[in-house]
Amino acid sequence: MHIGIFAKTFAGSDPRTVFAGVVGAGFRTTQYNMSCSGLASMPDAIEMRISADIRTAATETGVEIAALSGTFNMIHPDQAVRSAGLRRLAVLAHAASTLGVDLITLCTGTRDPVDQWRAHRDNRTAEAWRDLLASIDAAVRIADEADVYLGIEPELANVVSSAEAARRLIDEIGSTRLKIVFDAANLFEVASPAARREVVARGLDLLADHIVMAHAKDRSADGSFATAGTGVLDYRHYVTELSRIGFDGALVAHGLHAREAPGVAAFLHRTISASAVA
Repeated sequence: MHIGIFAKTFAGSDPRTVFAGVVGAGFRTTQYNMSCSGLASMPDAIEMRISADIRTAATETGVEIAALSGTFNMIHPDQAVRSAGLRRLAVLAHAASTLGVDLITLCTGTRDPVDQWRAHRDNRTAEAWRDLLASIDAAVRIADEADVYLGIEPELANVVSSAEAARRLIDEIGSTRLKIVFDAANLFEVASPAARREVVARGLDLLADHIVMAHAKDRSADGSFATAGTGVLDYRHYVTELSRIGFDGALVAHGLHAREAPGVAAFLHRTISASAVA
């Protein structure tokens, strides 16, 4: 297991500047966002020179790009919005192949028409699940053509709001292209220490064979998100459980300020080391 960080943690629209921030904070792996190249996160087009520039900058700075961020609202109530997201996903998937990156991260979306990170009462309807399956089927066809994988992330506010829902989606889609990005802090808001450990361990057991990346953020006691290591999530338990299921990929920090990044890198290194000798 090794640590990484969201590239967009660091200001800048030039990949060399951003990657310098990654390395300077103590990381060597990143999840890249096209906004770090001065584009929209999900652009309508990516010129070959931009992909080449990202790849050259990564080589020069020694940064591994573990994934590209490709989040869009896969169950937006407007079909046209979903279709536009899929078109942009195809653009990103083509760029991923050019970059030598084989993973694009997704969120499964919400019926909220404005904010793809906000829960909606209709997320649990049969119609929302039907639309999700249609979007995922289309995304898998894109992934097949580009030879990349899709990493979905269970999140309380999205239609796939739990590890159980993620397992159901994997089983119903039945494609090896569909993978999991696991974030323990996404699986609870306010819970007892024992309940937090239980939901993390159960989620990892359910999804173990599909997890390709883990995320590192935290929860405050009031349920709000917090920087990894500053909240109530038992990180020693989280990392130990990741190791138990055989996870050896990137644990990627996000939801933090650039000024916090060196401390988070040190915290994650310590936690992984302590877990290894336990």
